[in-house]
Amino acid sequence: MTLHRRRGFGRRTLPVWLSSLLASALTLAAAPAPQNGGNPFLSEIRPLLTEFCGDCHADGAKKGGIAFDEFPTGDAALADHALWLSVLKNVRAGLMPPVKKSQPSVEQKQRLEQWIKSAVFHADPADPDPGHVVVRRLNRTEYRNTIHDLLGVEFDTQVEFPADDSGHGFDNIGEVLTVSPMLLEKYLAAAQTIVERAVPGEAALPAETVIPGKRFAATNAPASVTRAGGVGPVSLSYYESTRITHREVLKQGGTFKLVLDLAATERFVDNQFDYNECRITFRIDGQEAWSRTFTREGNRPFQFTIDRTLAGGEHVMEFELQPLTPDQKHVRSLALRLDSLTLRGPLEKAHWVKPAQYARFFPKAPPTDAAGRRRYARELIEPFARRAFRRPVDSTTVDRLAALAESVYGDGEKSFEAGVRQAMVAVLASPRFLFREESTDPVASPGKYPFVDDYALASRLSYFFWSTMPDEELLRLADSGQLRATLEPQVRRMMSDARFDGFLRNFVGQWLQTRDIENVSIDARQVLAREAIPDPAFEAKRDRFRVLRQRTESDLTPDERKELEQLRPAIIKRNTTPVRVEFNGELRRAMRQETEKTVAYVIREDRPLRELLDSDYEFLNERLAKHYGLTNLTTAVTGDELRRVTLPAGSVRGGLLTQGTILAVTSNPTRTSPVKRGLFVLDNILGTPPPPPPPDVTPLEDASKRAANKTPTLREMLALHREKPLCSGCHNRMDPLGLALENFNAMGLWRESERGQPVDTSGVLLTGETFNDVRDLKKILATRHAPEFYRTLTEKMLTYALGRGLRESDVETVDQIVDAVIRADGKPSALISGITSSAPFLKTRLATAADSKPAVPKSSTQLPQQRADARTSKTP
Repeated sequence: MTLHRRRGFGRRTLPVWLSSLLASALTLAAAPAPQNGGNPFLSEIRPLLTEFCGDCHADGAKKGGIAFDEFPTGDAALADHALWLSVLKNVRAGLMPPVKKSQPSVEQKQRLEQWIKSAVFHADPADPDPGHVVVRRLNRTEYRNTIHDLLGVEFDTQVEFPADDSGHGFDNIGEVLTVSPMLLEKYLAAAQTIVERAVPGEAALPAETVIPGKRFAATNAPASVTRAGGVGPVSLSYYESTRITHREVLKQGGTFKLVLDLAATERFVDNQFDYNECRITFRIDGQEAWSRTFTREGNRPFQFTIDRTLAGGEHVMEFELQPLTPDQKHVRSLALRLDSLTLRGPLEKAHWVKPAQYARFFPKAPPTDAAGRRRYARELIEPFARRAFRRPVDSTTVDRLAALAESVYGDGEKSFEAGVRQAMVAVLASPRFLFREESTDPVASPGKYPFVDDYALASRLSYFFWSTMPDEELLRLADSGQLRATLEPQVRRMMSDARFDGFLRNFVGQWLQTRDIENVSIDARQVLAREAIPDPAFEAKRDRFRVLRQRTESDLTPDERKELEQLRPAIIKRNTTPVRVEFNGELRRAMRQETEKTVAYVIREDRPLRELLDSDYEFLNERLAKHYGLTNLTTAVTGDELRRVTLPAGSVRGGLLTQGTILAVTSNPTRTSPVKRGLFVLDNILGTPPPPPPPDVTPLEDASKRAANKTPTLREMLALHREKPLCSGCHNRMDPLGLALENFNAMGLWRESERGQPVDTSGVLLTGETFNDVRDLKKILATRHAPEFYRTLTEKMLTYALGRGLRESDVETVDQIVDAVIRADGKPSALISGITSSAPFLKTRLATAADSKPAVPKSSTQLPQQRADARTSKTP
């Protein structure tokens, strides 16, 4: 929308497109207006479009693929809601008209915004359209948490279920959470496994004692014996003789089943394979009960079962490991991890006991008569199904579940408990558990759009804040019809609950991509090499080595073979020299927690949201503070626990953009990526991501071939890349933002130079602001662009809360929330309250034909034919 005056496009000559659009606007008016001042389009909007748009979007000009005069009718122009949403977003962001062109005043922009919302989107501020939510399946995280709260079972959905699809940046979007035949089979199997693990199938079973590996004490404690903190395993090295023992007192003698759970672990060391062997022997009171030889097993878990008759009293359980290959090279990568020893018994029925969870699921003994059992089965099944379905269950459904239970226990071959357990399996396999069923409230639904009932509202709240099912208080309030009336205190309660950490992990983890930090590929050696003083001689050797190594042995001459062998030691030495920074799991977890704690602090303490962009504090532990080079803090940071630390005056840290998580996930494996970093800011901070690059875009490194007699910096390569007209439009928006972060390498370390040349972080934003470094940029974003940040965060959070992409019908809702946040000086409480009290959160619209169309793409600033998910785009 480059908006300026063209010759022949003034007020005296009305173009065809404006004439047609005018006719449609007049038709939409509430009453005919005989004079120009009587119709907003004629008196206000037409002059704006004429003055600021026509130069680039009419009379043969078609920048961005948009030409207003190509619409066959005015109705067609007004019907293109995506176009007008693009107009609205671009004008609000200050992207259009371009900064060098004549600009509309604030009042003119507001008039245009109001016309688009009222005449095009038909928004009603008094009763906004809540939109329609596609029925949502529980995603993997929600399923796991719901199972935990419902049954107390830890079920690893990351292993058992395929990954969820994502839409609009999140994995809880109803329209992409489909159910394949394979996933349906996995749900059925999971229901059986979970219930069998949680719910006893018998009234009495053999007693079971689990002895964690860490309880075994080493009688000859070599340094290689390591124990996990708390209840956990013990690790024994293949290379040292080790004996560990534990004394266990048995109350009763009898036949026992002993279960050994262990794993042969392996640590990869410098491309070397370890062929050592060991033998581990398990003894009871000095007598061998089991023994096995282990070699390199590739991190396999093992379980072994031993049957043994034991007398009551104290017994000594002992594991002894003996190395078998003393002459083999000790790479020191192999170990046996003893997870646990389980004693099950006595197996004689006279000594059986009630299972640990029996009273939780069966508070009283089952009746002996058929009618009594049927009633008791209903008493047990109905409250379980109510919690699982997250709403009351009709009598017909309870009768069917009770009948299923009776069909299992009725013939006497299986227990009453087994029958009830099978009914619970059916509940967990039901669509009413797997999907979030919603109903409308027929009583409290005046107006055009009905409220969802209190049970649906309870689920919307709990899965928004906790990523799990409603607790008893929410369901109790829903039963009494008081949840909507007590919404505000319930929101405060839920945010103060420990389960609110689920929101931080899941919403923040996807909005800011912190989920990716622990798996993102970063080659520390290559990253740090870019900051070393250039060594042309070594680089020439390395290039020559690569050329020779790519050829087959038969293609090499004798002199080339000799040369290859002479080059190899220098290359290996350079590649195996320890790096000064180990970008390991401990550091990555600290970075993720830093970002999560920063957002949690701002939200829970109701600090201005601007502090997410620029602040004078960080959350650090000793490892992270050292990594960032923050050694001049007023208070020393020690230990593993992250805590809030005030930064020195003038520090470059503070705010999300300078945290290691963001800097690493927006980098390439071997170097920074100003393009990815700029795209991140446009997408997640300013809400104006560019369209994806064309499919035939050339790699950024190709630009270096055009640099004469030197290795260009990233800034210079990007400048060469922007010389292409096809690339300049988007890179002019992304590059200044990304280059401002170039003082931070791909691991978040501060640097002053790259490849021997100083790093230049100065730039000019497309909206006209100039800056010298990241400190200037953060201040610009936190002050001049705070409204765009509030709007972006509102759109992201509302998308996550609703489980659907936003449409043009949501613009009015977003505007109302953003206005409230601005009035509250950027307080998160205004944002949270605005979302949970908004029409889309409290109400629904019955599905229409329009709801079958895709929602507005995540980037509403992109022109229609250019839109795509920028997250999937190829970026240099």
